Amino acid sequence: MINGWQWENAVAGSAAGLATVSFTHPLDVVRTRFQVNDGRLSNIPTYKNTPHALFTIARAEGLRGLYAGFYPALLGSTVSWGLYFYFYSKAKQRYLRSREELGPTLHLASAAEAGGLVCLCTNPVWLVKTRLQLQTPQQARPYSGFHDALRTILKEEGWRALYKGLVPGLFLQVTHGAIQFTAYEELRKFAMNIRTGERKNRIADDSLDSFDYACFGAVSKLAAILLTYPFQVIRSRLQQRPCIEGIPRYMDSLHVVKETARFEGLRGFYRGMTANVLKNAPASSVTFIVYENVLNLLKLARWKDS
Repeated sequence: MINGWQWENAVAGSAAGLATVSFTHPLDVVRTRFQVNDGRLSNIPTYKNTPHALFTIARAEGLRGLYAGFYPALLGSTVSWGLYFYFYSKAKQRYLRSREELGPTLHLASAAEAGGLVCLCTNPVWLVKTRLQLQTPQQARPYSGFHDALRTILKEEGWRALYKGLVPGLFLQVTHGAIQFTAYEELRKFAMNIRTGERKNRIADDSLDSFDYACFGAVSKLAAILLTYPFQVIRSRLQQRPCIEGIPRYMDSLHVVKETARFEGLRGFYRGMTANVLKNAPASSVTFIVYENVLNLLKLARWKDS
């Protein structure tokens, strides 16, 4: 049953986002720095691999470097997951009005709709997060924090700068979320059917546990990452801070694609992939464990009150 539970989905999603960011942020910093380092004129140090990057950042910048951009990441993830699960459950409710059960196509449509709406709402937060993560002690005129970054961007670049990377971000949110949630829902449905032996009927959620949610979350995330990762690289490169003269490194998504393909080949579109997998596979497990369990607790509390 979905009707009447949209706010529970939002709360559960926000709790999941909070847990995820707190657990994985240093790997997010490493991933972002790998993504924008094209080996040419980057002001980001060159790292050999993910462990080397973590060690180098910790030694040169301390804990603050490993958690650069943590506030916007925390804000963005909490709000994004809350909105995502809310919009996703609303879309599923709308589609369920005329049918007994949703198939892969409608799960895909629900997730795509939610991803697009979330991206429009949160792109400025992700842009600030990216820029804070790319700051190094040697950088001229660094942002002092989230609010200073917002003020400086608006003053120097205008409000449109807050939506840099929106196009690849939309493609990323729509396709990534759609693939992930479709895979998750189908794995979840399949496991519930196997355990109960009722393949044609909708079944109560108590046949699954946290281990199941962790496995489904990790597998669905890996599938989404492999298919959509280049969009993340394109978005990160577009969201870099312009040089001192105010000239952006890349003009638009097509420019990123052309330059990356020309100088780096296919490998350039998968820079930071290792850190991304290390971050997101367990993070997705944590997200869905927290989400499903918080949602079940909220449903139980609602039933007791009714």
